[in-house]
Amino acid sequence: MKNYLTLYCYIQIAIDSYTVMKPALSKRAYKGLSGVPGNRYAPFLAEGSPAMNCPYPTSTRNERNALVAKLQRMQFGKSSEKLRAKTERQIQEALERISALQEEMAETLGEQYDPALPSALRQSSARKPLPASLPRETRVIRPEEECCPACGGELSPLGCDVSEQLELISSAFKVIETQRPKLACCRCDHIVQAPVPSKPIARSYAGAGLLAHVVTGKYADHLPLYRQSEIYRRQDVELSRTTLGRWTGAVAELLEPLYDVLHQYVLMPGKVHADDIPVPVQEPGSGKTRTARLWVYIRDDRNAGSEMPPAVWFAYSPDRKGIHPQNHLAAYSGVLQADAYGGYRALYESGRITEAACMAHARRKIHDVHARVPTDITTEALQSIGELYVIEEEVRGCSAEQRLAARKARAAPLMQSLYDWIQTQMKTLSRHSDTAKAFAYLLKQWDGLNVYCGNGWVEIDNNIAENALRGVAVGRKNWLFAGSDSGGEHAAVLYSLIGTCRLNNVEPEKWLRYVIEHIQDWPANRVRDLLPWKVDLTSQ
Repeated sequence: MKNYLTLYCYIQIAIDSYTVMKPALSKRAYKGLSGVPGNRYAPFLAEGSPAMNCPYPTSTRNERNALVAKLQRMQFGKSSEKLRAKTERQIQEALERISALQEEMAETLGEQYDPALPSALRQSSARKPLPASLPRETRVIRPEEECCPACGGELSPLGCDVSEQLELISSAFKVIETQRPKLACCRCDHIVQAPVPSKPIARSYAGAGLLAHVVTGKYADHLPLYRQSEIYRRQDVELSRTTLGRWTGAVAELLEPLYDVLHQYVLMPGKVHADDIPVPVQEPGSGKTRTARLWVYIRDDRNAGSEMPPAVWFAYSPDRKGIHPQNHLAAYSGVLQADAYGGYRALYESGRITEAACMAHARRKIHDVHARVPTDITTEALQSIGELYVIEEEVRGCSAEQRLAARKARAAPLMQSLYDWIQTQMKTLSRHSDTAKAFAYLLKQWDGLNVYCGNGWVEIDNNIAENALRGVAVGRKNWLFAGSDSGGEHAAVLYSLIGTCRLNNVEPEKWLRYVIEHIQDWPANRVRDLLPWKVDLTSQ
């Protein structure tokens, strides 16, 4: 998708550049034709150029150059936005600390520690042991000799050398045949038979483990269904992509009660992060795709010392109209940390929801300018913002009260200093310059950017939501598009549940297997007990 976008932008740049340069080209052609003896048509060719004397606009050229530079960074550059000077400074500080530690160890240990000793002669760090929870198979290899090969004497046990090797057991299919014997009463001919056990999908032979494996493969490991079908075919089991797609949709519908409970949990009053990502959806009958949207809402207060389990809730919409997040958040009240999307404006105007902006977005605007043309102004701006992030790193995991105190004492003065400095720079910058535009974006979002300085629960940026969308972005490169709107809705359900498993360090396939196996017979008023952080999978 990125390659197509890049190609499209280059073509558009070429078209626009030709349109702008056409008058100048016509003028040069006219001069050339005028120099040809007997050329009577040069004046008429010149008249065909309506703007022959128009100069090449500098602003257009700068915009095109900036776009080309940005596309080159996207395609070939580093994804990191960290300042090189900051990285070099951190490396230098680390080397100085290492040198100091070496001197301290030399003084303490004397000759026992020699930093000049070749690393090959030093004792290597111990290898991390294999998990004790893994099943173990013991193989004993005994000597072939039954008596001493040196003197023929009797051998007695002396000890045992043990080594471990990690092995992988390939997954295998098996058929579970369920038999229900019929018993008849000899006296009254009454027939007794065990009831039919519940199936995850009615009239389907798919077991809970297979369904969990298919869903995890697509939405956690980003394996498209056609690839899974090929993998199963190599194991002599024919499962078409259509069949796998039907099973995936059925699992999503089966787990909708959990999806609804997750929605209620994520959008409780407090603070929630929001973002969205485009998703191509196939138009039925046309063979073309249109751009739909997956919206993400995430509750994660672990950075503020909260012990409440984190959770994520996705919602699908066929377009990006503002009515969709307004419907999603119709009953929510609290802080919404998101980007500057205009569709959220009606929510802020209602007074129920407080806007908290994203410093990472504002910083990225400045960084894009700095990456193309580094200046002292952009460097100083990025360094000032970096100081704010240093404070956040130091208070991560502290209580909301401790974070608020640190921000009021240290971050708030830095924010005010940054604001005053930018206002001063804006007086000297051309308002058409890229730096001024980046600063103007930051100033426009200033009130929202300052919210975190007065609320210990709010983050400095919206990276929590952006990280939750990474799985969708990776998966989208593999499965390319959703087959229909209903397929997008099913994806929202399964991304929500698997994403919540990941946030709580729960193995998604094991959890899905347990839930798919039990939810049919689970009491409706206890569905919350099946949420990823509540299910005990130790015995599974």
